[in-house]
Amino acid sequence: MPTRLTCTVASLLVSIAFLSCQQQVRNAAVWPYGVKYEVFVLSFADGNGDGKGDIKGLASKLGYLQELGVNGIWLMPIMNSPSYHKYDVTDYKSIHPDYGTVEEFKTFVAEAHRRNIRVVIDLILNHTGAEHPWFKSAAADQNSPYRDYYVWAKRDSIRNQIAKKATSFDSDNLTQWHAVNGDTLSEQYYGYFWGGMPDLNFDNPKVKEEFNAIGKFWLSDMNVDGFRLDAARHIFPADRAADNHAFWEEFRANMMKIKPDVYLVGEVWSTAPEVAPYLKGLPSLFNFDMGYKITDVVNAGRDTIGLIKKYKDILDYYHQVNPEYIDATFLKNHDQNRILSDLSGSKNKMRVAAGILLTLPGTPYLYYGEEIGMLGRKPDANIREPFLWDITNTGGPQTSWEKPVYSTVETVIPARQQQSDPGSMLAFYKSLIYFRNASPVMTYGALEESGINVNEVVGYKRTYKDESLLVLNNISDVEVTLNLTEQNNAFKALAFDSSKKAKLQAGELTLPAYSTVILKP
Repeated sequence: MPTRLTCTVASLLVSIAFLSCQQQVRNAAVWPYGVKYEVFVLSFADGNGDGKGDIKGLASKLGYLQELGVNGIWLMPIMNSPSYHKYDVTDYKSIHPDYGTVEEFKTFVAEAHRRNIRVVIDLILNHTGAEHPWFKSAAADQNSPYRDYYVWAKRDSIRNQIAKKATSFDSDNLTQWHAVNGDTLSEQYYGYFWGGMPDLNFDNPKVKEEFNAIGKFWLSDMNVDGFRLDAARHIFPADRAADNHAFWEEFRANMMKIKPDVYLVGEVWSTAPEVAPYLKGLPSLFNFDMGYKITDVVNAGRDTIGLIKKYKDILDYYHQVNPEYIDATFLKNHDQNRILSDLSGSKNKMRVAAGILLTLPGTPYLYYGEEIGMLGRKPDANIREPFLWDITNTGGPQTSWEKPVYSTVETVIPARQQQSDPGSMLAFYKSLIYFRNASPVMTYGALEESGINVNEVVGYKRTYKDESLLVLNNISDVEVTLNLTEQNNAFKALAFDSSKKAKLQAGELTLPAYSTVILKP
């Protein structure tokens, strides 16, 4: 009997190990496609009571993020910097003291990994902060070993370039060349975004070596899973686009030597023809255009642009450049008005916009607080306001570094109160994310047009292997009845219904206003 018991226990342990390995394989396969969550650490959760969000606070809310269903976190800059936003880095191998310590960050990453949540950090290669020791040395001494880390030019040679002719998608800065401490007679330095963020000179091999070492520090020593690459099209000036493309191919190859499964997602805020060449070096890029289009059709309540056809055409175009490309979709990010504000505060429109986002191919990104309906309009500080955890709005993890203008307990129901409400915005996000996570079709499936040509409905099919789902989003404020065409009559059952009021009978589907419905065969 003891022998048989031992064998039984051994068999059970082997089975558990096998299932664990299977789950790890599943997690690895899902990882690039899973839902991601962008966090501004300063505003998210306070772990030490000083009113500022930090790594300890973030770690304390990993359970919340796990319950939401995300499998990855993108952290906005966490390195030393004199600004609140921290895009002007002064030490690339550091954690900002307001956020915590290196050891606290390592503990956070380990705990996130234990929960099958991976960690991606913002990496700013285009520029340093003007307070970075490299630049301070370079600006003080023309013979500094760091002088050639930056781009300098005599004022006479750049006279016609000192003022930009127009702003761009990602910068409203009108001055690219800047004087050091008001000195307009000697050389000026190049700073595409702002004088406080001087551009680095990547024609200098030493600068490339510095960032290879920085990448290794974060991937190896700190064990992060990848980088969101800020301002990826500005490593070299616009007239050297081919050099930008080549740079990212080289950078990716170097990072893969350190961590073969490194995740890189780039910010190339431009039109499709300019975006496409980056795909060889950056297999995932944020799709700004799709976010705008979703917002526009939901606001209009009618899809008169052929949203899905346009999106499918873009995906087909990108996949011709890189068959392994994974689109990074989102509604809004830290540089844009919050989605609910751009939808005039309509929570119904917000739900159907999220319904579209979370049922499309690729990697959907949520901006922190979207899931509870946070509000905000630029300037930037007002779209990065403190996350609302509880109606008391005091103590605990609540941050208070900034007095909110838009997202207050009078305008937004905090997370704790929404957690106990099955009809809340948070509950809606959870239910749809759970559905997506459980469905290989939603995770990996290709996009197909549905053949449904009703302006009030954004419809499409998702297909993976021999399985298909039909997604129908009513973006209008009225109920819509659809007679499913021959090509859609195979879909005979409701798989997901955001409103809980949709009806499907004898091939006729009734879609309530502002609802997302998914049909299965």
